[in-house]
Amino acid sequence: MMNTIVPDHPLIAHKLTVLRDHMTQPANFRSIVSELMTLLAYEATRAVPTQSVTVATPIAPYTGRKLASPVPIVVPILRAGLGMLDGMMALLPTAEVGFLGMERNDETLAITTYANRLPDDCGGRSCFILDPMVATGSTIIEAIKLLSARGARDLVCVSILAAQAGIDALEEWTAQAGVDFTMVTAAIDAQLNDHNYIVPGLGDAGDRMFGTIG
Repeated sequence: MMNTIVPDHPLIAHKLTVLRDHMTQPANFRSIVSELMTLLAYEATRAVPTQSVTVATPIAPYTGRKLASPVPIVVPILRAGLGMLDGMMALLPTAEVGFLGMERNDETLAITTYANRLPDDCGGRSCFILDPMVATGSTIIEAIKLLSARGARDLVCVSILAAQAGIDALEEWTAQAGVDFTMVTAAIDAQLNDHNYIVPGLGDAGDRMFGTIG
């Protein structure tokens, strides 16, 4: 079953508007992505497992909560997902980081994984996939397959922007596969163009982030 979360927050709306603006330069784009990511990460981690622990305050013992073991895994999708990593790690500094390099054939929509730096055993671990743009959903589906095969649980994708077509594809696939999955995104745009770019979108996130606009 899939749960889709689109936080309603004025700062998220403001920062997303700045990112959409074609006049926003790469340095500012990267900075805003990191700030927006921290806001989205707050929502994405609401269900992260915790355990009871007793500590000594300067006054008396106190029983509170800490993140449960094993620690979560954060998996940015290369390359653009790297720009989201710092914002996520600001809230989960003890998490481990894995990487997936994935590219989509724009004609066939087939996904090729060219880099896989995941732990061999992700058993029982929360996993946060970072991908700024979810257009068709095919990249996230392949990432879920790889992580699920290694035992990851509590799979959450955090994105800056998603297309309705991608949300629909993820909902259909997770229902058929029996996978529990959460999607957290700043907004859902209605359309994809002929090149599978999100409309109105914000362009190619990787190009805008790293200053490689052609």
